[in-house]
Amino acid sequence: MMDEANATDWFSKPGDSIRAVMQRRLMTADQVATKLEGGLRTLRSLLDGSKVIDTDVARSLAEALGASPSFWLKRQENFERAVERAVAAISRDEIDEFIQNVPAPGLKPPRGRMTDERRYEEVGKRLVYFSVPNAKSWHQHYGRLVGRTDFRSTSAFATKEEAVLLWLRRGELEADLVKTLEWNAGNLEDRVETIKQLSRLKLPEQFIPKLRTLLAEAGVALAVVKAPAGCRASGATRLVSPDKAMILMSFRHRSDDHFWFTLLHEIGHLVLHHAQTFVDTDEEGPSDMREDEANTYARKCIIPDERLDEFESLKADRDQVVRFSVKSKIASGLTVGQMQKRDMIGKEKLNFLKRTWTWEQIDPVEV
Repeated sequence: MMDEANATDWFSKPGDSIRAVMQRRLMTADQVATKLEGGLRTLRSLLDGSKVIDTDVARSLAEALGASPSFWLKRQENFERAVERAVAAISRDEIDEFIQNVPAPGLKPPRGRMTDERRYEEVGKRLVYFSVPNAKSWHQHYGRLVGRTDFRSTSAFATKEEAVLLWLRRGELEADLVKTLEWNAGNLEDRVETIKQLSRLKLPEQFIPKLRTLLAEAGVALAVVKAPAGCRASGATRLVSPDKAMILMSFRHRSDDHFWFTLLHEIGHLVLHHAQTFVDTDEEGPSDMREDEANTYARKCIIPDERLDEFESLKADRDQVVRFSVKSKIASGLTVGQMQKRDMIGKEKLNFLKRTWTWEQIDPVEV
């Protein structure tokens, strides 16, 4: 085992110990969060390393997870020293480049002259958020991500790289909180019909827990993270570990037709494209075969081939659409969305059949 006390460019967050205990004891995030002041928000910040373990937090962790308060305080102290050593091991030239090129949540790249203390602080924030010990490790893990991530619009990524990376990273951190079985594409496909039927539930608080459970049974962690400014992503897929995939949703547009089509599109990527990393935005880009395949997959999930003739006979008539949707076991908004997408009706028609939600109803995690 690596000795954190002596390593110069490696650190382990106290959150790593929290996560290890949770996994060993088969504890859920909610079970731990109930013992912490601030609940899940506090647990998230402990896991991502942004919250300092003080005396009160140490007592709460001891009650929730075991070990003594002094253990958790010492864990925080060792972590802070290890981060200081990791930052000190980065050359001065690398520090300036790292600050400018690597985003940090809630922050814009600092401008103007900075003191050495501020520069080290900025580097430390970035190392901790991305859980990397040095600039080389960040480029290996996230620099490569740029090259192997497929976007519907390549130009969108070129201009909004930082916002997308922050969104993806928060998704990874959220996925880490979700207990899943081993990733299996076949198990996911077996659940698609049941997943689609959840669209009939009116509110996110009703369908998200059920959706999360169904996906977890197939080894997929569902993360719902509001896209930050500059990120126009609707959904993403990524293999976050060898046995866990992630679907990341932003609830962009906050409407049922958009949410469920995007979700089924992401499921299509996982099933058809070996859980590669994809980020899907609203912006137009060059035609891509894999995007076309995922779109076709989502369309056929909503309107199967055996119902296509009946679907194509629909008019801009509320009762017709509702009857078809009830027989198809989907929300009427999905039928309307497909009618609009296929130019069967105008974009302004039947929108009253779609459900829309407020951010308060969605209650997403924020970067």
